[in-house]
Amino acid sequence: MVASQTSIEKGAKLIKKYTTDLTTRPGVYKMIDLNEKILYIGKAKNLVKRVKSYTNPNKHSYRIKKMISETKSMQFTITNSEAEALLLEANLIKKNKPRYNIAMRDDKSFPKILVNKEHEFPRLMKYRGDNKIQGEYYGPFASAGAVNRTIDTLQKAFLIRTCSDSVYMNRSRPCLLHQINRCSAPCTGEISKKNYDILIKDLDGFMNGKGNYIKDKIFLDMEKQSKSFNYENAAILRD
Repeated sequence: MVASQTSIEKGAKLIKKYTTDLTTRPGVYKMIDLNEKILYIGKAKNLVKRVKSYTNPNKHSYRIKKMISETKSMQFTITNSEAEALLLEANLIKKNKPRYNIAMRDDKSFPKILVNKEHEFPRLMKYRGDNKIQGEYYGPFASAGAVNRTIDTLQKAFLIRTCSDSVYMNRSRPCLLHQINRCSAPCTGEISKKNYDILIKDLDGFMNGKGNYIKDKIFLDMEKQSKSFNYENAAILRD
């Protein structure tokens, strides 16, 4: 069915109403049709700015104009960071399969995040294809850039190794990533298997929407380190 100019304008006007009280924080938005079916799921670093872009339909392709014309309501989820918004967007698209999210329909074609558990100390990596490797998969994501930004954030927070097994096996001292607090360096025994497994568990919790729980847990660990006068460790946890 061809969208009329009137229906496009009505959709844009409806969307504009949501921008009045919308936050500038990152998050995920859903565009919903008359039958309460999800048309599209998107993420934004700045929700109000992103949603406002739909209020001027002349700047969009016909496909987006049609989506605007069919939008009868919107829903929003605020997140703590852009990385959380990326993860939530990917998981919601995979679950709901909105018809305007064409790019995300083929899981095999788009990148995912994989915690590869074929090694004693699992590796954090970008991955495409069938889920043949033993481990935890997150995604798919809309672009390789989104995966890279998310992995960058996860490295800083959880210090999981990203090196290949061959590099891992041949290290005799910690690499630069350990020196800049981006890896816990299990390759040279800087962290025990038990503590590394805790990091993996925390990462999985974060990826499954338990960001606030993980943040509170890190805060408690930071206080514990500070009370024990381990100020350097406390500062790492703070950062």
